[in-house]
Amino acid sequence: MKLISFFAVCVVLLGSSCAKKLDLYPTTGISPESVQPSDLPALRLGVYNDVQSDPGVHSWILFDLLGGDIFTGTNAPKDLINSILSPLSTQVTTGWNGYYGSLYQINNVISVCERMAPSESRNMTLGEAYYFRAYTYYCLVTRWGGVPVLEKNTLEKVSRNTVAETWAFVEKNLQDAITLLGTSANYYYVSKDAATALLARVKLNQHKKAEAATLAESLINSGKYKLDAFEKIFRKVTNTEIIFAFENLSEESSNNISDLFYSYGHPNKGQGTYKLSQVLVDAFAGSDTRKAMSVVNIAGTNCINKYPSGQTGKDPVIISRLGELYLISAEAQGRSEGLGRLNELRRFRGLTDVTPGSDEAFTEALLQERRLELMGENFRFYDLVRAGKAISTLGILNYQLVLPIPGRELQYNTNLTPNPGY
Repeated sequence: MKLISFFAVCVVLLGSSCAKKLDLYPTTGISPESVQPSDLPALRLGVYNDVQSDPGVHSWILFDLLGGDIFTGTNAPKDLINSILSPLSTQVTTGWNGYYGSLYQINNVISVCERMAPSESRNMTLGEAYYFRAYTYYCLVTRWGGVPVLEKNTLEKVSRNTVAETWAFVEKNLQDAITLLGTSANYYYVSKDAATALLARVKLNQHKKAEAATLAESLINSGKYKLDAFEKIFRKVTNTEIIFAFENLSEESSNNISDLFYSYGHPNKGQGTYKLSQVLVDAFAGSDTRKAMSVVNIAGTNCINKYPSGQTGKDPVIISRLGELYLISAEAQGRSEGLGRLNELRRFRGLTDVTPGSDEAFTEALLQERRLELMGENFRFYDLVRAGKAISTLGILNYQLVLPIPGRELQYNTNLTPNPGY
């Protein structure tokens, strides 16, 4: 990895990023030792902006694009999957560079905060940075498997850590964040609950089910959150369900997800790059209160409707909400205990109870509910991977369960090893 030294605080103040951040050496800069406590608000702003923007708009929908329910033009979903899973694809290279680019800024903020005496502002900034480092590595490990774990920025050509080591690093950073964080001004800022929600997901993804259930239930039973209507969650109306989301304001982010989903026939316009399969649309029952906010038909084309701004602006990107916690708890507790949580969510969404007669049937029902509840929120592909169903469901090859390491990175850093098969 080509990682650079400390950028000037003025660069962070502007929240700027560069498409080739991993390749550049700054011509001006100051040492972390020169940063003062009064600079912390600027550092926070820079990190929020970098984590949102650096990995690119496709990073926020990648697992939907690979999940088999989306196609482009007249091509089948499998064609889209194969086009993305290439060492030269833009989605792969931009994501890798962007995650390590934002990690550079995160590590700088952690380094700065660790040199400061504890204070409310310092602890909040450090806790948020730990959360963002955990989130960044969560994104990396679920895409590429074991990746280089960098606690400090370095110019060394580093090797890959194992999958287990990468997950352990994610957990450690979330635990550190939980220790430092409290409540936040609103759900557009990281809180202790946001770190807890992400840790529940991380535990589930590693099949640490008892821990995942305990964490999920702690938030469900906290009294702070309640399931809410989709027209509130996905139309930027104050609601009781979101735990953390990026506000994704136009002045701080280039992520216009809606532009990729809406066609030009929508009143707010859009490129209409990606379309929903009729199979997924038909999977929504007529009584499902999620359907109208999830799917819209524009001149005969089914489009994702959770991001409504089209070309007129940007929409929030939800990271954690209570609906996911219900599904985490249900899956983690298993059929005997978790079915109640699954059906509680279904009833709230206007559906009748399901009564799976086996653990396998329960898993299928759970995955289907996640498919509908979380559609367009960047879960589907990895849900299939971790459930061992990606190959049979999508028709992909064994090696396509992870993304390829970008070819350019492998050429530069000979200590990196490629993912087998690519």
